[in-house]
Amino acid sequence: MTMLELQGVTKKFGNFYASKDISFSVKTGEFVTLLGPSGCGKTTLLKMIGGFQQPDGGNIAIGGETVNNVPAEKRNTAMCFQSYALFPHLSVSHNICFGMVQKKVSRAEQDNRLENALSQIGLMDQKDKMPGQLSGGQQQRVALARAMVTRPDLILFDEPLSNLDAKMRETVRFEIKALQKQHNLTSIYVTHDQAEALAMSDKIIVLNAGSIEQIGSPQDIYYRPSNRFVADFIGAANIHQAFVEPTDQNNIYRVSCNLGEMTIESQEAPQGEQVYVCWRPEDAELCDANSENSFAVDVRSMAFQGNTLEVFGTIGTHSEQEIRLQLSGRDPIQVGDRIHACLTRQAIRFLEEVTA
Repeated sequence: MTMLELQGVTKKFGNFYASKDISFSVKTGEFVTLLGPSGCGKTTLLKMIGGFQQPDGGNIAIGGETVNNVPAEKRNTAMCFQSYALFPHLSVSHNICFGMVQKKVSRAEQDNRLENALSQIGLMDQKDKMPGQLSGGQQQRVALARAMVTRPDLILFDEPLSNLDAKMRETVRFEIKALQKQHNLTSIYVTHDQAEALAMSDKIIVLNAGSIEQIGSPQDIYYRPSNRFVADFIGAANIHQAFVEPTDQNNIYRVSCNLGEMTIESQEAPQGEQVYVCWRPEDAELCDANSENSFAVDVRSMAFQGNTLEVFGTIGTHSEQEIRLQLSGRDPIQVGDRIHACLTRQAIRFLEEVTA
């Protein structure tokens, strides 16, 4: 069942489009992330879904009913804010129960949901403490529990982990995902953190300048980016202009770029004779100079990461374009070396056509 559907949603502030003709749908129990750089319109979109702002055009439907003019308090949604937004004068238990009190949930049901929530977030021993006595991670878990216990049709997350340190962020990330799956909560999650989006999402919507660049699973977004923006924003990518020559073999193409002559196997045909292509740093492997799809790299700098070695260099005599490789941390490489790396035929992906 479709829980949320947006059709042609538009929001302007003066001459600036925060959202421009946005359309997508979310199934019941799906975890969907709105991902993009600061200022791309993801928080504005979340606020319109939650009823805190109204669209200038288009339609927002929750559970099959249009809610464009329904105020936030009348929508069966819950918001988990970046700042936690806990009531400082209320205990953990009273903070969690606040929404249930407003919805006139029976006291017995409140007690049952509260006990389950405290157990799930691991704060049973903290239930009588005030927010100021908790760590940032504990406060975020209280905010999450408060949103969940109201059993909303939609739970909305506005960058809820950005105030946590790296280790706590990873811990709470997995807690959110586990609780969301356990309760089959339909979730819309806003972030600019690519790792969060890839780790948590069933579907990612990549936004840029108020418009959708691509919608897909984390695997689709990472391995099959639709254009240079998506390829470069999600993870690291090496991007090149290439001239394409078809071959007499199905789905096999020859391209000429500053890496040299490369062979690509792709189920999707290129959009023109001159296109952009990309590949991920971890796709490269050290090889012999005569290997298929090999190229020379002059190593300019390195960063040891334990099991991996980040190598930055230029493409030999073909170009001064800097590229990035992610190799084994055990590879014996030094700054100043010339190495040869190669890519499989499937590792290189076609992007959009080069335009003047």
